[in-house]
Amino acid sequence: MIDARLVASSLHAVQRDIAAAAQGCGRYPASVKLIAVTKTVPTEIIEDAIRLGQRRFGENRVQEAQAKWPELKARYPNIELHLIGPLQSNKVRDAVALFEVIHSVDRPKIARALAEEIARSGKHPRLLVQVNTGEEPQKAGVLPAEADAFIAQCREYGLAIEGLMCIPPLDEEPSLHFALLAKIAARLGPKELSMGMSGDFAAAIAFGATYVRIGTAIFGTRESATFT
Repeated sequence: MIDARLVASSLHAVQRDIAAAAQGCGRYPASVKLIAVTKTVPTEIIEDAIRLGQRRFGENRVQEAQAKWPELKARYPNIELHLIGPLQSNKVRDAVALFEVIHSVDRPKIARALAEEIARSGKHPRLLVQVNTGEEPQKAGVLPAEADAFIAQCREYGLAIEGLMCIPPLDEEPSLHFALLAKIAARLGPKELSMGMSGDFAAAIAFGATYVRIGTAIFGTRESATFT
């Protein structure tokens, strides 16, 4: 069970640590945007965070988000919902309808499907390309060597790619992956960098993260849940 009493203090502590990390590397705290990751977090706890002023939230799965967020967004229309998990082609229509930002554009099939759905619906979620910086076969994301060609392909489909996202391997120094993602972004032009989680967001901020995705440090470790 999540202790609702601890959410407020944890959220404020994370916000304070983000500001300190940004200031420590000469950045404005407002340049780093906190995404509170709510995978498996109950609606009532999410609402507590909303009442505390948090407005950006991340979900890993479209189906879970559909069960929680339409009602919450109806009550709190200034919510910004981010899809930070893999996107399947059969969920593209639902994702475009529900999310303001999609972090996991990772292959031509998804890029084409997004372009078609955006044209059909008239909705324009902001899009980030997921880069598999560790080249892990089990993980989604375009390989670093293929990022240039893939982003060019996305642009040919008419997609405006605003940023890049990565999830470093668990057993490697994350700073190496943050540096690689920042280098790719500097070369290709996307301004947003989605990188940094509960255990490494300070390092990500030092390498230019504009979005940090934090679940455990706010809501605690939950049984059978893996927060980003």
